[in-house]
Amino acid sequence: MRVGLVIYGSLETISGGYLYDRKLVEHLLRQGDEVEVISLPWRSYAWRLLDNLSAPLRRRLQTGRFDILLQDELNHPSLFWMNERIRRLPYPVLSVVHHLRCSELRPAWQDHLYLQIERRYLRSVEGFIFNSQTTRRSVEQAGVSLAARPHLVAYPAGDQMGTELSEAEIARRAAEPGPLRILFLGNLIPRKGLQTLLAALQQLPAGICTLSVAGSQQVDPAYVRTIRRQVGRGGLSDRVRLLGMLPPEELSACMRSHHLLVVPSTYEGYGIVYLEGMAFGLPAIATTAGAADEIITHEVDGFLIPPGDAEALAHHLARLARDRALLQAMSLAARRRYLAQPTWEQTAGQIRAFLLAQIQRTG
Repeated sequence: MRVGLVIYGSLETISGGYLYDRKLVEHLLRQGDEVEVISLPWRSYAWRLLDNLSAPLRRRLQTGRFDILLQDELNHPSLFWMNERIRRLPYPVLSVVHHLRCSELRPAWQDHLYLQIERRYLRSVEGFIFNSQTTRRSVEQAGVSLAARPHLVAYPAGDQMGTELSEAEIARRAAEPGPLRILFLGNLIPRKGLQTLLAALQQLPAGICTLSVAGSQQVDPAYVRTIRRQVGRGGLSDRVRLLGMLPPEELSACMRSHHLLVVPSTYEGYGIVYLEGMAFGLPAIATTAGAADEIITHEVDGFLIPPGDAEALAHHLARLARDRALLQAMSLAARRRYLAQPTWEQTAGQIRAFLLAQIQRTG
């Protein structure tokens, strides 16, 4: 099978969506398939719209020797009109949808503008691969009918870190005295909700919790400066560590040593990071916006709060810090939730079978 994949930048980009794409490509290559990655440059949203006028991109898509073409939906501004211009291709075109830009929390006029472009893009492809039921529903809510378009929901996995943490180790960690050790894992961008977490910590007495923040500080330097000011002005300097992006072995050690994962994003198309934490027995606190409720069962293996609700978050943090029996029960439940999730190999295999079926259907 010869597969084309359109992305921005590099497959090595650190994010859940790129991890999903990368794991799929690795699986296809192991199966003997050919994969050609078509990389478009990272630019501002407005400049990306101009890709639709690119003659070299049009020729590359029209002359590609593919059996099927995948497009990461993140590339929708570059392809929403291009796809319409090259409709008669000898291969099917499918979109891999991680989450819609118009689903994120921003001023209504902006989301309305993004919706117009995304809807036009989504209507230009022949089928979809979704990372969650929530993402599938968001596409339907955007006004795109799935009745005549083949589609698959293939859940991400959380097993890429290869943890061997046992239930006995998880239980022992939960019973350790001292502050509740909280981990935030994600790029430092507004959508991930770190400001809400810091606001929650400000409501708690000193000594009850500590926070480690692991994630790239290069994506949005202005936001990182805002975070540093909030830490300083909130008197949190002795409770918060900004670690930057950690290499895999250090990140694994960090997840082993903490009690709880908190990433209160304003929206997640799925939230692979919650599963990654659960592999280490970390209960997760997320928000009700997006697909986190497809991973986290409230008050069983984590908590779900309204986006931006620092007071609710502070309540749950204080509760877990003081009730180590509850922390232990939720930690073990988190580990069991992780074990129930498909592996990356299983998910990628499911997608590959779907791709082969679409090639046969249109061949």
